[in-house]
Amino acid sequence: MIKITADSTCDLSPEILKVMDITLVPLYILVGDQTFRDGVDITPPDIFHYVEREGIVCRTAAINIFDYESFFRELSPQYEGIIHICLGAEFSSCYQNASLAAQSFSNVYVIDSQNLSTGSGHLVYEAALMAREGMGAEEICRRLAELIPRVDASFVIERVNYLYKGGRCSGLEAFGARLIKIKPSIEVINGKMTVGKKYRGSFERCLEQYVQNKLESQEDIDYSRVFITHTTSEQIVGKVQEVVRSYANFEEIILTKAGCTISSHCGPNTLGILFKRKNNKK
Repeated sequence: MIKITADSTCDLSPEILKVMDITLVPLYILVGDQTFRDGVDITPPDIFHYVEREGIVCRTAAINIFDYESFFRELSPQYEGIIHICLGAEFSSCYQNASLAAQSFSNVYVIDSQNLSTGSGHLVYEAALMAREGMGAEEICRRLAELIPRVDASFVIERVNYLYKGGRCSGLEAFGARLIKIKPSIEVINGKMTVGKKYRGSFERCLEQYVQNKLESQEDIDYSRVFITHTTSEQIVGKVQEVVRSYANFEEIILTKAGCTISSHCGPNTLGILFKRKNNKK
């Protein structure tokens, strides 16, 4: 039997984790001189409170080697194989630490998702489906390697101040974005986060344009599943869901709330549609 595990950054809902028997390892969230565990003793609303009300910058910290070793040591005797899917190596040292920890175990396989949030969540979900079908660890890993470059992950953020506070953009860029009311899209390409299209206008209007740009007249979309992952209101998410349906006939539309990593870097009113392509994303 193969067990699927992942970093907490995959942003899959508690319901999916339970049904698919997926176990997470929490990243750390640093708030001033306090340390919390992502999704365990801190949540996105807590982060927004610290930033908005108390002016405290929240930062993320990787899972250390000891934590991974402890995690793998508990599960390793119980399963034929463990496949652990990490936050992309370009975003964190989680993959490096997990790989070092896995060297102590003959049945632990570590995957660099080259992605974040439900971009890596797609891989976790697919791995769990393959494990449920009885597929072996090496075959699952091989198929995941083929899937990694086909995941299309992006977000639109309403405000850039969280990126600025986290050192992800300069003060000049942040000032310019606020001045002309730009809502940038953030794309994951080749395992790295880059700025994509820049939208202007109300957040809802920008999201409509974003969905149209991502889905309209696209011939290589895999329509099996799309995640709408967000830190915004249910009303806005519902409208985005309608827009997605108007441009693409996905078999599954899964709504998930972004976890502490996306929240600490991108802030409230962030939303992305994350899906797979038939070919590698360019």
